Amino acid sequence: MKKAVPVCLLGGICLLFISLLSHAQTPNWPQFRGVNASGIADENLHPPLVFGPESNRLWCTDLSKGCSSPCIWDDCIFLTGCNEEEKCFHMYNLDRKTGEISWMKHLLVDSLEQVHRVSYKANATPATDGERVVFYFSSYGLQCLDMQGELLWEKKMPIPESRHGMGTSPVIADDLVILNCFGYSESPCLLALNKFNGELVWKYDQQVEEGQWVDSYATPVVYKDQVIIYRSADLSSYDMATGEQIWQFQVNMGDAVCTPVLGSELAFVTVFSTLGNRSTRAQFPDFEDLIFDRDKNKDRLIVKEELRGYEVSAYPEKGNEVAPLMKMENWFGWYDSNSDGYIDSTEWTAIINWCEESYLKQGIKAIRLDGSGDITLSKLVWSEKDHVPHVTSPLHYRDKVYMIKSGGILSCFRADDGELVYAQRVGAAGAYFASPVAANGKIYLASRNGVITVIDDGEELHVLARNDLDEVIAATPAIVDNKVYVRTDTNLYAFGME
Repeated sequence: MKKAVPVCLLGGICLLFISLLSHAQTPNWPQFRGVNASGIADENLHPPLVFGPESNRLWCTDLSKGCSSPCIWDDCIFLTGCNEEEKCFHMYNLDRKTGEISWMKHLLVDSLEQVHRVSYKANATPATDGERVVFYFSSYGLQCLDMQGELLWEKKMPIPESRHGMGTSPVIADDLVILNCFGYSESPCLLALNKFNGELVWKYDQQVEEGQWVDSYATPVVYKDQVIIYRSADLSSYDMATGEQIWQFQVNMGDAVCTPVLGSELAFVTVFSTLGNRSTRAQFPDFEDLIFDRDKNKDRLIVKEELRGYEVSAYPEKGNEVAPLMKMENWFGWYDSNSDGYIDSTEWTAIINWCEESYLKQGIKAIRLDGSGDITLSKLVWSEKDHVPHVTSPLHYRDKVYMIKSGGILSCFRADDGELVYAQRVGAAGAYFASPVAANGKIYLASRNGVITVIDDGEELHVLARNDLDEVIAATPAIVDNKVYVRTDTNLYAFGME
């Protein structure tokens, strides 16, 4: 006769089994900003709120300079760096428990891509699927290594011509490695390669019209069987099997910097205009004030010499260290539309109107993910023109969308209808290049000045901690296994509670 097992014992065994399964799950943050660039960690984690060089620091490892974010799989952390003097790129695998370098590979190049003065030569975050890791260097191309650091394949690529330097990262989706090359001004395209051997599966070429912006620094995101890319012309979707474009939402703006984020069957993307930005537009006087201040010979015309010494801050909230002043005389040819050597009231008014039109185009936009063809007029759910960051990507978390912009201004919206919940300063000023990440109801916001502010997800701004690392942070942190991993320009920190 079989003995009956008490129900309470069965329950305990089941709970133990579930707990073991949960514990056995591979901790990972497999690409830029984690799973599908969402910025969201496992909800059951409890990463530290308070940390710094002397608080809850588990380890710190010196790296060569770069701003790739941590790419994490199990006990491996993959990162990149660059020694510019030697024209040498570094590919790192760090032991996640100790911070020791498990292996480091070197990649020498003949020349380096020209980038923005506050950017880095090693920008792209690696991507892994647990069997291979893909590194992208815009000065070289792609390299795919196995988890022990042995080369599986590579694809050499020409150094791109771009305005600020490439900022995109590769992603691994199904059996593909997908790379956004829409920022290559001479040959903008989207690539899909076989992840096993690097062979081209498909390529989508963008046809560029004369005078059209060609910019994209965004990382691809995946929705079902589609690849979604933000570029200067549009937010667009491509069939993952064939590369054919499925739909496009037109934006026709300059810098396509942020990576879109998906949630609630919507794509959220921030469209920013430098001259449409309110703080920049406020520095442009009307024509009467301009001639009062600058028209020395009182002919009601402005010549180039009369603009000498007139400067405008394109990004006043970032500070002049990151965003130097624009010398207006250098832009004279753009203002003087008829090239007669003068700026008159009509031309100046046209500039003011152009700035206003740019403002009307910008904003965070929530776009439905179904449809085909041109969905510009049919799939916009909501849009908000103000509070728009230039660089950072939005965070869709629970039922809200968060955006952090330079100056430390955090905006929170309802995800379904765009209602503004609040827009307030978090108390850590300066430029923001790292995007928000979240875990267990907490949101982490890293400023370039090195201050990581931790807030509660909620109806009001509630700052839980401000952690000053006193180092430059341009890379988005990663959260895995109750730990926060922070890449500064020359170090990787692991923070957690023993």
